[in-house]
Amino acid sequence: MEFLILLEIIFIVSAVVVFLLHKLKIPSLVGFLVAGVIIGPHGIGIVKDTHAVELLAEIGVILLLFTIGIEFSVAKLARMKKAIITGGGSQVFLTIALSAAAAYLSTRNLNQSVFFGFLIALSSTAIVLKMLADKGET
Repeated sequence: MEFLILLEIIFIVSAVVVFLLHKLKIPSLVGFLVAGVIIGPHGIGIVKDTHAVELLAEIGVILLLFTIGIEFSVAKLARMKKAIITGGGSQVFLTIALSAAAAYLSTRNLNQSVFFGFLIALSSTAIVLKMLADKGET
């Protein structure tokens, strides 16, 4: 399927699902996940080439973090330095440790488990930042 048509389908389905779930007071992130399940290779299979979507996801995370970065001031970050370092560092470390431990229980492969822990830690940070931005708390 041509890339632009695929992109249009992703946007349309995502917009409809997010809109409907927003009416039920469900966060937009859940709507995007549901849309992915619906049109992904394990759903109705509209999106079969996940490589293109993975590239878009990477660009999306970059833009999300950039947008959140725009809203922070250097002075505000300096005032929050201690909380950012201790709270953020603890969150990342605990997420890596717990995710890696859970992955190790199922894979018994330490390298894959640690990689999975880092993957989850970075993804969860972006998700939390998006949820805070949606609530206007950034």
